[in-house]
This record gives sequence, structure tokens and C-alpha cells, in this order.
Amino acid sequence: MRAATLLNGSITVDELPIPVPGPMQVLVKTRRCAICASDTHFVTSADVMIENSKRFGGPYANIDLTKPIAMGHEFVAEIVEYGPQTQQQHPVGTRVTAIPGMVVDDQLSIVGYDSSYPGGFAEYMLLFEPLMLAVPDEVSDDLATLVEPLAVGLEHARAGHPTVDDTVLVIGAGAIGLGVIAGLKKAGVERIIAADLDAGRRDLAVQMGATFGVDPRETSPYGPQKAFDGKQVDLVYECVGRRGMLNQIIPGLGVGARIVMGGYSLEPEELLVPPAQDRRLTIYFASGEELQDMALALASIADGSIDVRSWVGRTIGLEEVAAAIPSINAPSSPIRTLVDPAR
Repeated sequence: MRAATLLNGSITVDELPIPVPGPMQVLVKTRRCAICASDTHFVTSADVMIENSKRFGGPYANIDLTKPIAMGHEFVAEIVEYGPQTQQQHPVGTRVTAIPGMVVDDQLSIVGYDSSYPGGFAEYMLLFEPLMLAVPDEVSDDLATLVEPLAVGLEHARAGHPTVDDTVLVIGAGAIGLGVIAGLKKAGVERIIAADLDAGRRDLAVQMGATFGVDPRETSPYGPQKAFDGKQVDLVYECVGRRGMLNQIIPGLGVGARIVMGGYSLEPEELLVPPAQDRRLTIYFASGEELQDMALALASIADGSIDVRSWVGRTIGLEEVAAAIPSINAPSSPIRTLVDPAR
């Protein structure tokens, strides 16, 4: 099969063997796969991710960078063949998406970040059947690729235990921040501020349900908000993933506020604890999606209650993946560029 693979820091299009499904695994043919900011992290910093997993525990500890890795973990595919010990609830040909996790002998690997489990930048993948969801007919291939990133935002949103009484600040209007805003709206939150340096991203945040957007270089989002009868932010979602963000957030908050750390930074964060103690802050650390988040994301896209059509950019072939990945984090880039391995 053809695949865009990472080896020695470079991405090339190569031939890989079609994987054979083992117990509880399903062979699927990729229809679309989105490029995620995590893919750029892996291209530039895979060695750091692996070392951190070895030191602190995590799913990247056993990755072998001397073997080609086909990335891509936000995908829609169709069932080709079931392996042994599978339930086979869906017929061959059914379109599916999944949490990109593979469990073998109680060890978790991430599909698309392991040479043993190629991702959606390949023509075929293996999925773990218990983490797989059928895609309804009314959801297009393009929108089905957005189920996983939306699910991450929904998980992050609920990690902060939002209530209708909260005044919320979401920092960063990329896919995760936009997903958080969508999750907050589903939870009934009405007072949502989106902070981003890019005007286009702020506009997208308002489309997703933010009350208004601010450029933090021009307006502090922390103080009393006239638009909210002087209420001050009491729940903050950090969706940027840049070193130093936590120490920027803490001084702006009042007593009893909460912070959700959803951004993914590979650099150590230094924290001066007393300012957080003085304010009696609670800090949550959000993680990846769970099956409940995937199901909610899929259902919300299907019924139109969350509209992610504005996230979709162009669709490219495997030969264009290497050039596309470095630009994915630029504010001018679409939220998601899609890859069609059949092109």
C-alpha cells in the first residue's frame, strides 16, 4: 500500500505492506484523514515525546524511529476485514471513525504514531474494534474526519466542569479551542470570550458560539466585562500549548477561579505557586477524548447541532503531505487540511 511515511525527520511516499488484523482488530481502507497540529509536534519533536513517555509513562515509549511511520489519527475509513475475536457489528464496507488507540497485551499504542500501526496517511489501517464508531450516511467523509478533533475539544470542555453561571475565557481558537467553545455551548454556557491573536480565528470562534473575541495584545480578557454586567472570568481554557501561558493566566484571575490546561507543550512549565494559592485556584489537566466524547461529537455533527463545515480546507494527496504539515499551525491556514490517500 502507498503511505506518506516519516523516517529520519523527512516525509516521503513509500510502499508498506498491508497490515493483517490481529485479535480485536479491524482492517480498514482510509477515505480521508486530517492533518493535526500534533503531527507537526511529532515531525519536529518525536524524540522528546518518546523520552517523556519513557520517563513519566505514556503511549509513545516504545516507538521505533528507525522504522517508517505513517502518521494520521483523525480519519474516516471503511471496513475491509475483521480479525479474530471481533464482534463484527457492522458489515464490511461500513464507514467508521475511531479513537486512534490500539491495545495489545494491555499496552496502549497510538495509531499513526507507531510503525506497527500506520495511520490515515496510508491507504490501509488497523483499528481497535472497541474504540470504533460507525459513521451515519448523512455525515460526509470530510466532516467525519473532524469527529476526533471535535471530541478532544468536548473532553476538554467537560474537564472544567462548566456551569451556566460561569463566565468563560478560551485562549486559542484552533481546532481544540473551537471544540471547547462548542462543548461549552452544549453545556448551556452563555458568557464565552475567545482570545486569539488572529482576527480570522476570532471570527471562527464567534461562529462556533463565543459571545465575542478579543485580541489579548489590545484588550485584557481577565478584568470585569461590561458585556457581562461587570462579571469577571472564573473559568479559563488554555488551548495554545505554549510555555509560560499558565503564569500569564494566574495573575489575572480572582478567588476560586478554575483553569483547564488543554494545550500541548513539550517544554517544562515553571510555576510560582503562591499567586495560585492566594487565589485558591483549581487547575485541571485535560487529556484525549473518551468514547463518550467521540459519540457526542459524531451525533452533534450528524444532527447539525455543532457546525464544523468552516473547519474544512483543501484536500490533498499523499505527495503533498510533507509540504503541508509545516504550515498547518499558521493562522492563515484552514483549521484542517484533509488527505485522500487515493489521490
